[in-house]
Amino acid sequence: QVQVVESGGGLVQAGGSLRLSCAASGSIFRINTMGWYRQAPGKQRELVATMTSGGITNYADSVKGRFTISRDNAKNTVYLQMSSLKPEDTAVYYCNTYTAYRNNYWGQGTQVTVSS
Repeated sequence: QVQVVESGGGLVQAGGSLRLSCAASGSIFRINTMGWYRQAPGKQRELVATMTSGGITNYADSVKGRFTISRDNAKNTVYLQMSSLKPEDTAVYYCNTYTAYRNNYWGQGTQVTVSS
């Protein structure tokens, strides 16, 4: 069984910062990409940032320069440092883990709310 658990969401004022964490555990092997997606009310889930095991990153244009993704491969953990937050960043943030065996795992989500 695989568990993907996010933490670190909350309420913050515009311009503030938050750090999300996500840990994958259980019978999970050869993780390739770990990343973050978000879904705002009434909108589709969208990519925020991903990072491969080799360190290649991909960011949504809307968060470039404000968000930084990092990971600890030894701990199967990925982080998202979010700075200069805007109200439009308000969403449920989901962690995603994709393995070399094409297994795709999602966390339960963590709410991020940015007040204006």
